[in-house]
Amino acid sequence: MTASDQQRLGKTLWAIADQLRGAMNADDFRDYMLAFLFLRYLSDNYEVAAKKELGSDYPKFAADDARVPLAVWYANNPGDVVDFEKQMRRKVHYVIKPEHLWANIANLAKNQSGDLLDTLRDGFKYIETESFESTFQGLFSEINLGSEKLGRSHADKNKKLCAIIKKIAEGLKEFSTDVDALGDAYEYLIGQFAAGSGKKAGEFYTPQQISTILSRIVTLDSQEPKTGPVKHLGSVFDFACGSGSLLLNVRQQLRKQGGTIGKIYGQEKNITTYNLARMNMLLHGVKDTEFEICHGDTLTNDWALLRETNPAKMPKFDAIVANPPFSLRWEPKEELGEDVRFKNHGIAPKSAADFAFLLHGFHYLKDQGVMAIILPHGVLFRGGAEERIRTKLLQDGHIDTVIGLPANLFYSTGIPVCILVLKKCKKPDDVLFINAAEHFEKGKRQNVLTDEHIDKIVETYQQRPAKIERYARRVGMDEIEREGCNLNISRYISTAVAEEEIDLKATHLDLVQIEKKFRMPPPSTTRFSRSWAWLRFRPGTPLILQSDERHKIIPPERRKGGGNHRIRLRSGETASIAHRGQPRRLARNTTDRERVFDRKDSRRPHRYAGDRRE
Repeated sequence: MTASDQQRLGKTLWAIADQLRGAMNADDFRDYMLAFLFLRYLSDNYEVAAKKELGSDYPKFAADDARVPLAVWYANNPGDVVDFEKQMRRKVHYVIKPEHLWANIANLAKNQSGDLLDTLRDGFKYIETESFESTFQGLFSEINLGSEKLGRSHADKNKKLCAIIKKIAEGLKEFSTDVDALGDAYEYLIGQFAAGSGKKAGEFYTPQQISTILSRIVTLDSQEPKTGPVKHLGSVFDFACGSGSLLLNVRQQLRKQGGTIGKIYGQEKNITTYNLARMNMLLHGVKDTEFEICHGDTLTNDWALLRETNPAKMPKFDAIVANPPFSLRWEPKEELGEDVRFKNHGIAPKSAADFAFLLHGFHYLKDQGVMAIILPHGVLFRGGAEERIRTKLLQDGHIDTVIGLPANLFYSTGIPVCILVLKKCKKPDDVLFINAAEHFEKGKRQNVLTDEHIDKIVETYQQRPAKIERYARRVGMDEIEREGCNLNISRYISTAVAEEEIDLKATHLDLVQIEKKFRMPPPSTTRFSRSWAWLRFRPGTPLILQSDERHKIIPPERRKGGGNHRIRLRSGETASIAHRGQPRRLARNTTDRERVFDRKDSRRPHRYAGDRRE
C-alpha cells in the first residue's frame, strides 16, 4: 500500500469516527474505535497465517458468501483443532476462535444481530486471558460495552455497536488485502484524537516529527555518531511511553537502516494509555515476546523489574527515549533521598518533576548507551535544587547536547521545548548547543518541522561542528562554568541579526545627485498647450515661471489673494519660488498628475498641477 493510500485509509476511519460518535466524548469513542481496529488486525493476520498453514484444506467461498472459512473448517475437523491451535501459537504467537474473528463480528453487525454485544464481550475476554502465551489481562478494560453512552437498554447498545462496526467494515473493505496498513491507520487515528483532545494529548502522544529526531539520535553510534546508525540495539526503554509511538519510531528508524532491536520496554501510569500502547505494539507486528510494557508510576518506581538491587541483575538499556509530563507537581518523600536514582544528584523540587524523570531514566542507561529526553526550557536555567542537579550532571560530563526546538509543536502546550542528549561516557569535553527554535513552518494549529529541518538537526548532532552561525556551537566547560552552569541557549548562540553597514560617503553623494536632479527643470512636454495650477505658499515670496521657452518672475505685489494663487502653466512649464537663493519647485505641467510637496515654504502641501485641457 502506498503512502497516499495509507493516509486515505486513516482519513476514512477518522471521518467514520467523527460521524458516528455523536454526543459521545472523543476520548471515549477513541477507545471503541481503536479496539475494533485492533480486533480487525488480529483477525486478518490470523486468517492469513491459517490459510498458509492449512493450504488446500482451507475452505474457499465466493466473494458474496458471508460464511467464515475458518469456522467451517473448525466444524468439519473438530479432532484437529487442538493441534492446529498449537501450531498457530508457534507461528503467530496467538489464537482467535472463529466466532470472535472480525469477519463474523462484521456479519453480525450487518444483519443487526442481537448476539453482537455478547459475542464481543466473549471475544475480548478470550483475547485478554487465552489468546497469547503472555497474559494481556485488562487489555480491553476501558472498553465498557455496558456503558449508557452506547444506549440505555441492551437492545439500544447492541444497535449502536452494529452501526459503528458496520461503518468501519464498509470503510475498511477496499483496504482489506493489506494487513500492515492497519498499524499506520491506528497511529494516524491516535494522532487525530490527540489533536482533538487538547491538553490531554500530552498523556499519550508525541508528534511524529519530534519522535523522529529522538529516534534518529539514539540509533546513531553513541560514542562516534559520525559513523552512522548502529546495526543492533539490545534494548530500548521509554519510562513514560504513552501509546508507544516513540518506541515504535525508534524501531522503524533502525529497521530502515537494516538494524534490529532485541526488546522494547515501556512504562505508563495511565491505564487507558497503557492499553493503547500494548495494542499499538501488536498492531505494528511486534510479537508479545519482543516487548514488555508495565502499568505503574515511574517516579515511585512501581515496576518490580527496575527495583532489582543486585547490580548484576539490574536492567540497563542501550537507548532511552522519553517525553514525560512537563513540570509535573509531585510529592517526594524523605526516603527518596536514599533512592539509588537520586542520591548522587539530589531530588527535584516539588514544583517540577522534570529532573526526577531525567534522573530515573539516566540511572538505567548503560555506560555506552545514549538517552534523549524532551523537557521544558526551564530545566536549562532554573535555580535551586535544579541548578545543583544540572551542575552535577555537567561536571560529571554527562550532558552531551542541548537542542532548542520551536514553540507550539505539541498538542498539549504551546511553550518551546528542548531535547537533552545524555551519555554516561562521552568523548567530547564540551557541550553542543543547537538552536533550531527559528527553523519551522507555520501550521494552522501547530508549527511543523519539515524533513529538511529534522535532517539539519540530526546532521548537526552527528557531525558536531565547532560553530554554525546563529544555529550551533560547541562550548567548553570553562565558559559554561563562568555562566554559572546556566544552559540557556541564547547565552551561547546569538540570534541577533547584524544591521547592514551603511557607506555614509556614498549615501551623501547619492543625496547630492538627487537634490541636483530636482533643482533642474525636467524635459518639456507638448501634450497639453496650457493647464491650471493651484498654488499655496508664504506671502511675500516671488513666483518663478520657467520653461524652455521663457523665464518669468512674478513679484508678490502683482499677485492676488495673498498666499493662494491660481496660474496657467504652459506645456513643460514649472512654477517655483525662490528659497535661500535657489528655486524650489511647486508644480509642473506634465502628462502625469505629479504631487509635489513644499514643506518649508507652505503651511501644508499644495495641490498637484491640473491636467485638464482648456
